[in-house]
Amino acid sequence: MAIRRTVERWAGLWRSQNRLDGRTEHLLFHGCMPQLFRTRAEAREFIKKEYGYLADRPDLKREPHGWKIPIAIRVKITISPQQQDIET
Repeated sequence: MAIRRTVERWAGLWRSQNRLDGRTEHLLFHGCMPQLFRTRAEAREFIKKEYGYLADRPDLKREPHGWKIPIAIRVKITISPQQQDIET
């Protein structure tokens, strides 16, 4: 029997749009893991603390960067064991 669990959490969504790369979006990561939060308020607080400086940086909002302040989004995470092919 495979163990499988789905949880809902909040994460930050990085956004940018420029002529070179077009529109780019991805979850905020810490190391190799997505930065997840139990509440929207926690996610917004983290975004404000770590990325709030973007509000005062019009140079980073313009080309060539096109950075936008990340937003908090709800995500569903499914945890299940990896299937392995075993030959007998």
